[in-house]
Amino acid sequence: MSTPFPFTAVVGQDDLRLALLLNAVSPAVGGVLVRGEKGTAKSTAVRALSALMPEVDVVPECRFSCAPSAPDPACPDGPHAPGTAGHARPARMVELPVGASEDRLVGALDIERALSEGVKAFEPGLLAAAHRGILYVDEVNLLHDHLVDLLLDAAAMGASYVEREGVSVRHAARFLLVGTMNPEEGELRPQLLDRFGLTVEVAASREPEQRVEVVRRRLAYDADPDGFAARWADEEADVRARIVAARELLPSVRLGDGALRQIAATCAAFEVDGMRADIVMARTATALAAWAGRTDVLAEDVRQAALLALPHRRRRNPFDAPGLDEDKLDETLEEFSGDDDPDPDPDQGPDGPDGGGGGGGQPEPDEGPQGDDTGAPPEAGESGQPQPSGAGEQSAVRAAEPFRTKVLSVPGIGEGAAGRRSRARTEHGRTTGSRRPRGALTKLHLAATVQAAAPHQRARGRSGPGLVVRRDDLRQATREGREGNLVLFVVDASGSMAARQRMSAVKGAVLSLLLDAYQRRDKVGLVTFRGSGADVALPPTSSVDAAAARLESLPTGGRTPLAAGLLRAHDVLRVERLRDPARRALVVLVTDGRATGGPEPVALAGRAARLFAAEGVASVVVDCESGPVRLGLAGQLAGELGGTAVTLDELRADSIAGLVRDVQGTSRRAA
Repeated sequence: MSTPFPFTAVVGQDDLRLALLLNAVSPAVGGVLVRGEKGTAKSTAVRALSALMPEVDVVPECRFSCAPSAPDPACPDGPHAPGTAGHARPARMVELPVGASEDRLVGALDIERALSEGVKAFEPGLLAAAHRGILYVDEVNLLHDHLVDLLLDAAAMGASYVEREGVSVRHAARFLLVGTMNPEEGELRPQLLDRFGLTVEVAASREPEQRVEVVRRRLAYDADPDGFAARWADEEADVRARIVAARELLPSVRLGDGALRQIAATCAAFEVDGMRADIVMARTATALAAWAGRTDVLAEDVRQAALLALPHRRRRNPFDAPGLDEDKLDETLEEFSGDDDPDPDPDQGPDGPDGGGGGGGQPEPDEGPQGDDTGAPPEAGESGQPQPSGAGEQSAVRAAEPFRTKVLSVPGIGEGAAGRRSRARTEHGRTTGSRRPRGALTKLHLAATVQAAAPHQRARGRSGPGLVVRRDDLRQATREGREGNLVLFVVDASGSMAARQRMSAVKGAVLSLLLDAYQRRDKVGLVTFRGSGADVALPPTSSVDAAAARLESLPTGGRTPLAAGLLRAHDVLRVERLRDPARRALVVLVTDGRATGGPEPVALAGRAARLFAAEGVASVVVDCESGPVRLGLAGQLAGELGGTAVTLDELRADSIAGLVRDVQGTSRRAA
């Protein structure tokens, strides 16, 4: 849709518009990460930016978009003589699919020609296509970590490097990086969040009139796309001209010592890690001044830069919501206000005299959760006394402090999505062997290739020092790394678990395992059972913070339908195997092992458990039984499941009991 950001019925759309335009003025800002719920025009806004980008001059037939005035001396299609006549074309917007391979992103070398002919035959990837344009990654939080690392490294260095078995290619890769994501589908790791210059949070408006206008414009576009674009053509041209003017003014903008002190003080006050935030804020404030047509950075530029550059850098764990305390920000800016900034023009804001840049108004303050932050109804009493099994429902209790857990993994070697939990055959990791390539060769096993070609050198008429290599000699390296699993939590929320101190410890343990699942790039699901049945509190998802929220508001009470919980978990795994057959599952059953309710509850639970053992599903039972007298029911249940049992204390990574058990297990295996 070729229109300059028409969807105004989205909270945060003005900030999104401003953040995109600032990166168009100064790509050194470092890109934009757009967070928001589905259906908030994130992709539409990014695609609208491509129509506003000024045209670029490129060397004819150069696949790497070299500028005629300053061609890249290392361009694989070069060298290009300086001053070569070029031609103008629109700036490209290149989309990176979530399922793209590494070769598709950075490009690929023809290894066969490189070895047999000594020719650097290079097929450019998406990074080359995006040079001097926009690289857009929808659902960036679902992109594999190694691809995100490559992407952000190229964005930071302005170049892409391809290394394959001693053959290397380098080319320029400077682009405006934009990523969009729905936090419900999982978060980016904090170190990756930090690599995005700015972030914007968007949400759909609840005002009927604004929503009506969105629908009206969408229907108008569907009815007459060309006419709709023509209505906005003049405004697009004005914004494009303003971007060009701001780019030309940018080198003349002065960032005074007072503004620098405010930037440094703000980053220190909000305890952001490292120095990247200070640099991004400085570049953003400078771009804001240029966008407004000024040559001096004002305090209001620093404030707006902080609102765009700091919220995502303040997260300390994946369950923290991004945000910024604006009162604290204003106090810090006031305390470190300098005298070297000129008096601001009251008629001129960060968006210039016409206010057309968006984001001129004050951003809406973040609103925390309403009412009780556990999401549960008010409690009838605060005695904290445990209730017997079969008692009425209790309100939710807070989880204890999380801790670092032992590594739980699925035995054997899988072939699932890349992660950090269980052993798997992957494209990345240590080399364990070789095989004939299936399709294009991507990871050459050099020693195996030489060994395959060596016996045939005389028959092939070899006369010089070079090795005569043919296609049949090539060997693909097989590698072993780590995969992410589906960690399905099955949590007993019955009356036998309802003692406040005990349930708080149980929730703390599950929260700790969720943190571990986040770090190991797992999918997670949550099944709870109590009363008369079991519920899927959270279907399998990549959003571990959603699982944490459901866990926090989990009430307890009633009987213990253990068999129902196991059968519901079995159904969840059956459906998930159809969706993602390569992803192996790890069931974490959190219970004291008691089973009540219905005829023969213990025998029925045993039969349900044996379903998992028959299918080879890896399982761990977290034994929550406490007190001086213990029945050992959780251990018996683990035997029925074909898994292992650990106590809450043994679950800790620094547990002495767990260490002794591991040593004993290792000794038995060695014997």
